[in-house]
Amino acid sequence: MTDTDETPSVRTDRTLTLETTNREPEATLPKEGPEADAFPEGGFRAWATVAGAFLVQFCGFGYTTSFGVYQDFYTRDYLTESSASAISWIGSINAFIIISGGLIAGRFYDRGHFYLLVCGGALLQCFSLFMLSLCKPQQLYQIFLAQGLGAGLGSGTMYVPSIAVVSHYFHKRRALAMAIVATGSSLGAAVHPVMLNNTLPVLGFANAVRASAGLIGGLLLIACLLMRPRLPPAPTQLPFWKSLRRFAGDKAYVFTALGMATYAVGVYFPLFYLQLDAVKHGINKTLSFYSLVIMNSASVVGRLTPGFFAQRLGILNVLLVAAGCGAVFILSMIALRTIASVVVIGVLYGLCVGVYITLIPPLLAILTEDMGELGLRMGLAFAVMGLGGLIGPPINGALLTGHYVWWRPALFSGLMAAFGFSCFLASMVDLRRRRWRQNGAVDRGTEEAVEKSREADP
Repeated sequence: MTDTDETPSVRTDRTLTLETTNREPEATLPKEGPEADAFPEGGFRAWATVAGAFLVQFCGFGYTTSFGVYQDFYTRDYLTESSASAISWIGSINAFIIISGGLIAGRFYDRGHFYLLVCGGALLQCFSLFMLSLCKPQQLYQIFLAQGLGAGLGSGTMYVPSIAVVSHYFHKRRALAMAIVATGSSLGAAVHPVMLNNTLPVLGFANAVRASAGLIGGLLLIACLLMRPRLPPAPTQLPFWKSLRRFAGDKAYVFTALGMATYAVGVYFPLFYLQLDAVKHGINKTLSFYSLVIMNSASVVGRLTPGFFAQRLGILNVLLVAAGCGAVFILSMIALRTIASVVVIGVLYGLCVGVYITLIPPLLAILTEDMGELGLRMGLAFAVMGLGGLIGPPINGALLTGHYVWWRPALFSGLMAAFGFSCFLASMVDLRRRRWRQNGAVDRGTEEAVEKSREADP
């Protein structure tokens, strides 16, 4: 055997190894259960499940990110005896429970309790919203219990299962399917403010909330009928504490989780306060009421676009651009004064935050070597992210004060988002360093294989 006879096979092995090392999404997508070729990648049942998950996001997190309407209404009308900071706890607790509740809901989902989670969560959310309609003016604790805790628990119970069940039907097209599902929350955040802003002055608080609850109840009923899991639950569960210690040694994962938490501290400021900011600056009332619609409509576009190009450009690269630009636009709210500034900030920030939120789950998949740990890694990272969203809006409300000093919360939120961006940057550096080491090991292994083959057959 000669050198020329051996080189092609060695070169082929090296090429395959390098391709596996450098590939981001495909190399890290979960492959538990049947092989990738066994996934339907479409069909009526698959797309019906996507549609059902879309409706869950529309009614769940889409309703939560519409809290800016309630923040404005409560501050100026219904809860005037409470501070903006105290009122914002309603929305922040709601968002925290939805995001962090995935750590528990995901465990129950893994054990095969899908229908219990989605049907029970749908009933709890509808019941809580109808109870919200019975809450009296100036009774902060009543609204907090109904909207903050009750509706949050209902939505949080459905959030992770509705996303995870989509992976039962898609492998190669999973990124696109997930992007469609994620669009539901942005579309909901565009539709719900229109409905609330137009019904609250006409119907009053009680009837407007009941109308909203009726819409959500009907859509969630359809969602529960459409979604259906395809794969059986996992036979065994991963040990939590052992996995947690291993996660702590993964620098890229730690930096990403820290970045998600600190970025979440700032990311809710425009979502919760843009409408109130516009109203207090004397912007046309109609445009002020539609400021959140503008932002969340742009977020719909932002959530759809990564599914088409992020895989080619690199998920982490695209997320870094979106996160960096989002931090800049949060800081730019200091200069919000005119109609043009409201529209520009709403559109550009909506695009950035849409891209950012959509790419977080694929990024966590890239950082996961053992796909059996993906659910736990996502649950932990989202729980940490939820803590950031929990404290961000109340701190912003406290910085805003009753005199509405807008530059303070804008500066704080922008700097926290910038720190989160720096954490994502550190994660990228660690990932590239890890790949350089892997490539170097491949090169050394290839040289040793060639040398041994030459010694064996000179």
